[in-house]
Amino acid sequence: MALHTICSAPIIKSARQKLLAGSDINALPVPKQLSQSWARSHAAGLMPNGRLPYVEHLTQPELQQTLTRNIELINHSKPIMEYLFEQVKDTQSMVVLADRRGILVHTLGDPIFLDRADKVSLNPGSSWSENQRGTNAIGLALADSSSVEVHGAEHFLERNSFLTCAASPIFSAKGELLGILDISGHQKIRQSHTLGLVKTAACMVENRLLTATYQKNLRLHFHTLEAGVGTVAESVLALSEDGWVLGANRQAQKSLGLSPLDLGSTQVEQLFDCQLDQILQLANRQNEACFLLHLRNGQSVFAKLHGKTSQIKIQTSKSLVAPVKDALALLNTGDAKWLTAETKARKIAGKSIPLLILGESGVGKELFAKAVHDSSELAKKPFIAINCAALPEHLIESELFGYKPGAFTGAQKEGAIGLIRQAHEGTLFLDEIGDMPLALQARLLRVLQERQVSPLGGGKPVPVSFSLICATHQNLLHASEKGLFRSDLYYRINGLTVQLPALRERTDLMALTHQLLDKYSSSTPLSIAPDLMLAFQKYSWPGNLRQYNNLLRTCCAMLESNETEINWQHLPDDMLELLKPSHPENELNYIYQQNLLSPQAENSTTLANLSLNAMQKAIQTAQGNLSEAARSLGISRQTLYRKLALATKNPP
Repeated sequence: MALHTICSAPIIKSARQKLLAGSDINALPVPKQLSQSWARSHAAGLMPNGRLPYVEHLTQPELQQTLTRNIELINHSKPIMEYLFEQVKDTQSMVVLADRRGILVHTLGDPIFLDRADKVSLNPGSSWSENQRGTNAIGLALADSSSVEVHGAEHFLERNSFLTCAASPIFSAKGELLGILDISGHQKIRQSHTLGLVKTAACMVENRLLTATYQKNLRLHFHTLEAGVGTVAESVLALSEDGWVLGANRQAQKSLGLSPLDLGSTQVEQLFDCQLDQILQLANRQNEACFLLHLRNGQSVFAKLHGKTSQIKIQTSKSLVAPVKDALALLNTGDAKWLTAETKARKIAGKSIPLLILGESGVGKELFAKAVHDSSELAKKPFIAINCAALPEHLIESELFGYKPGAFTGAQKEGAIGLIRQAHEGTLFLDEIGDMPLALQARLLRVLQERQVSPLGGGKPVPVSFSLICATHQNLLHASEKGLFRSDLYYRINGLTVQLPALRERTDLMALTHQLLDKYSSSTPLSIAPDLMLAFQKYSWPGNLRQYNNLLRTCCAMLESNETEINWQHLPDDMLELLKPSHPENELNYIYQQNLLSPQAENSTTLANLSLNAMQKAIQTAQGNLSEAARSLGISRQTLYRKLALATKNPP
């Protein structure tokens, strides 16, 4: 913070005199930070033109002890100070390093200016804490733990008013104040960029200290831009071998919202949408290249992993991977909504409570159902999956319930027991049950109530016992209210309902991608170009996992034998067109994900807001299916794209 930008020297001196005369600091025409520092200086017994009551200046043995205590700070600061000095050389300036007490421990400067600075004890061994030197950049930066600039008359002591000083604190990776980096010069040649230089240099020192302190640990470096990784602007986390955040540089604390108290008590999976072992896998796949991670707030960052990882990989694999994962756990790649569904379903797996799985087409409802079965005590029993929308209506009854020999023309001589009886003692999965004809719904309800099946053509009912899982993309409650689905059957199959998220809603796309790629790579790990991965993240994926899985499988097939990275040239032509940034569906999905279609228009009666609200409700009713939303509005999909894009670019 620069303190001099709004006040001239006469105003500053007058304000200081008023403070000494007892004026309220809140009434002074200077920044509050400055007046508060003056007040502290005065309370310490200092006067602008008086003798200093006490000034600490270390003896040579005391200075040597101080240098020894601060050897790490000094050693990592010296190269940066030399760089700084090159920037201010021949400007009557000096670069100063002070420890956490305000004792100067190292200086560099122009010889002529050093002589003048020496007269006010701006040299190693001197204390420049606020209570001994009054308001000054080093002392104020210590007192407020912030970057500050103190110029000319802003100094409390008149003898220091020839100085202009910019200082920035240096923090450890645990948030502890280690010292102060400062540039001091003659106030007549003040440079506007000096404070920025000092702040950047302090961050460079902090990053060097973090790397040295945690050289035996994993260090995760990340930035929102790929080119930002490895620069002074990057965020850096130091991690333990079991995924705890041990330390963080200033930028990481800011970007992740961490306080010093969070360090040592926060796990990496609380910050990112994946665990440490998954980050290790991503880093191994990319070798020395950047890989993409997702923060819990949904932001994507480019990352690199540094440090000695060989031993950590072994220990991580023992601690995090060694426990055998069941089928449900293997499907979990870190999305919170998916985990909620998994946790609920796990509690009833294999029991007599029916499970109803909701979700758009392609989200993995059958995969989820099979995983529930395989994770239960019924894992070795039959799992019979029936797609009610795929069977011809005239065959559904015979396929489900079976038939006696000669029950109808074309029937097998020996008859058939039917799929329901095949599921005996196992799991019966009825996919897209919302498409089952009403007449068959009545027969199914009877089977569920009586737990016995009567085959077509007559014959004695056969007892059956199975765990029931149903799935649909439809809203069965609304369908039952409209008479399209039996309400008694709905309540019979709805023991526990879980909702699987659409792919566009999931936060674990990166981890999910690598899990899918592992299926298609024989030995060499595969990766996706970062810019293409960003395009994947913005796309709406109307076909969900089914579409994404098929695309990745096709891309893998398009790779040459020496290629390990999927890029734009490996995409099918239709997806290449859809994933272009200018494509309307891609733009619309970005608008939708960024929540630009918000409910704020609901209470407005303007024509534009009513139109926007109608489009929003149609999309919500269609569960994000834009084609279906357009049909319900009586417009084309392209018209819906255009209207939404126009509405968000020119909000009502």
